This record gives sequence, structure tokens and C-alpha cells, in this order.
Amino acid sequence: MICDKSGLLCMEMSIEDLWGLSDQALIRAYVDARRRYAEGKLARDTQRARLEWMRAKAFVNGTGNVTERRMAVDVSEELARKGQEVRETTRDVDLLKIDVDVIEIVIRLRGLHGAATVQVEDPADKPVHQEPE
Repeated sequence: MICDKSGLLCMEMSIEDLWGLSDQALIRAYVDARRRYAEGKLARDTQRARLEWMRAKAFVNGTGNVTERRMAVDVSEELARKGQEVRETTRDVDLLKIDVDVIEIVIRLRGLHGAATVQVEDPADKPVHQEPE
């Protein structure tokens, strides 16, 4: 697996490699992909909320009438840069979702969807029961 600096965008194995994994390894890959997707989605939503807060703050602190303040917010380079970061994060989250979907398809094709629960160890070494979706 080759990852970028953030660890969120990873190039997963090919479908043939996924098909050749043992059942347990395939489920582990699925759980790991779901975890990375959830982390990426949380990071994206946090960035998006922070951007909206910055826009609202700029609007309230601006001078002039409503149209002038909206124009000032729309042409702000800092807010535009933050918006671009949110769009890039959204793209990364979409790619992670594709990884999750591909692994899920392989699981379903192999007939593992009947597995009721999966035992996964969390960092605190407590077993956590998760059901594949």
C-alpha cells in the first residue's frame, strides 16, 4: 500500500490481489478502508464547517451594505484557498469511498456477506464488534 503524506489517500491493492486474500485479511482490509474513509470524512466536514465560520465572520466584520460585504467575502483569497482545500479533501474522501466499495464488492462476490460480525482490535486492545455493511 502506497500512501501520501496525510495517510488518507492510499493506493490499494488490485482487485486480483484482493480476490486472493484470505477471508480474515479481506475483512481487515475492509475495516481499515472504512476507518480511513471515516477519518477523511470527519476531516473534510471539519474543514467545511471552519470555512463557513470564516465566511460568516468575514461577512459580519465587513463594512458597507449586504452586497458589498458579500462581494468582499466572495473575492477573499484566503477563503478561496480554504475552499480549494475543502474541494481537494472531498476528492480524496470520494477516492477512499471507492476503495471501500471495491472491497465490499469483492466480499459480496466471495459470499462473505453472511458473516455476522467481525472481531477487530482497537488501539486500547479491547475487542470491538463491527458488522460489515
